[in-house]
Amino acid sequence: MTSPVKKATNLSLRVDLLEEARARKINLSQMLDTALQAELKKEREAEWLARNQAAIEAYNREVAEQGLWSNGSRAF
Repeated sequence: MTSPVKKATNLSLRVDLLEEARARKINLSQMLDTALQAELKKEREAEWLARNQAAIEAYNREVAEQGLWSNGSRAF
């Protein structure tokens, strides 16, 4: 598995946070990669939910009115 290509970038950070992170030897690049991945995942999930909200609501209405297709075949 190959690592994604990385690109240098400039960021502005609060001085106190930067100094403490350096003192604690926090890898800022890795920490930002991880935090950014989590934030992007959350954004994509919210966008997916917004795009599919009508279909989800329609399905939920159908299940509430007619039940699940498997209701008659449950063995428990």
